[in-house]
Amino acid sequence: MNAEIETLLLDIAAFLDQGGPVMWVIALTSALLWALVVERILYVLVAFPRYRNRILRVWHELQPESRWVKQKMRSRLASVTRQRLERNQPVIRVLVAICPLLGLLGTVTGMLTVFDVLAFTGTGNARAMADGVSRATLPTLAGMVVSLVGLVAILLLARLSLRAEMQIKHLLNDTPSGTAQEVARHA
Repeated sequence: MNAEIETLLLDIAAFLDQGGPVMWVIALTSALLWALVVERILYVLVAFPRYRNRILRVWHELQPESRWVKQKMRSRLASVTRQRLERNQPVIRVLVAICPLLGLLGTVTGMLTVFDVLAFTGTGNARAMADGVSRATLPTLAGMVVSLVGLVAILLLARLSLRAEMQIKHLLNDTPSGTAQEVARHA
């Protein structure tokens, strides 16, 4: 098992080296992107239900007489919920947008390698030119793949966040008295 993991890591390192130094930057960007995506998904699926129950308890305990105050409290709770749900999503969007640009940077640096080979050896060294073309195309491919899959993750996160936010709004609107049965039913 250890040898298999070591072989896999060596293969990944060889692939990243083949694409040049920009591939390492894309790999680090991708790792950060997916760490943030997994954190958001875990928040919505694990931590948010506890937060939702706490919000409903607060709603139950702090029922003001004034309709205006009740509306402002409901609005404030929904706003805080939205902020919690959308935390780190702008960073995820930026990382997704950066990946194709990093791929383009890899293309430019790879083509510079091709031009250096052409200037030094002429057109006779196809092997050296192929290395430069590989350095030009692999980062582009990697940047686009990370970006496209990241777009799917953004859509998933937006949908999960919207569903959770609508659930809170629905519960706050449906439980004007904030009964304990409502809190227990949605726990």
